[in-house]
Amino acid sequence: MENLLNKEPVKRVLKVLSDFDESLKVETLSSSARTAKDAAESLKTEVGSIVKSLLLRRQSAFLLCLVAGDKRCSLNKIKKLLNEKDVSMASADQVKEITGFTIGGVSPVGHLNKTDIFIDQSLKRFENVFAAAGHPYSIFKINFDNLCKITNGTVKDISE
Repeated sequence: MENLLNKEPVKRVLKVLSDFDESLKVETLSSSARTAKDAAESLKTEVGSIVKSLLLRRQSAFLLCLVAGDKRCSLNKIKKLLNEKDVSMASADQVKEITGFTIGGVSPVGHLNKTDIFIDQSLKRFENVFAAAGHPYSIFKINFDNLCKITNGTVKDISE
């Protein structure tokens, strides 16, 4: 497989990680981490420790939700938190346009456009979590507190 660290989306993630903490590294997997289940199997870890980065479309903006791999993002909870009626999953084209990543490789950091970020409180269960790093075969490991700091995300109860 070609060197994924040379791909532009992965380079964006690497820059944010190294600017934040030089000890954070992007790891290339030998099998896909396109889904939380695939990533957990590749990393031999619990599915819940995999961070799903889900882009939602709001009435006037987008919202990135970071959810544990063993949970589902609750649109109803998010609608109540935002006091908005129209919140839905972004399309694949919108995900690419807003984040600069394709579905399966959406990282919590390194987006082309700034978006608000909600972090599901259920991720607190894990000392370390694993998130996509710009490509379905690349991930990075980070502790929960640093995930909150590096994303400037707000911790909320957004899963079911």
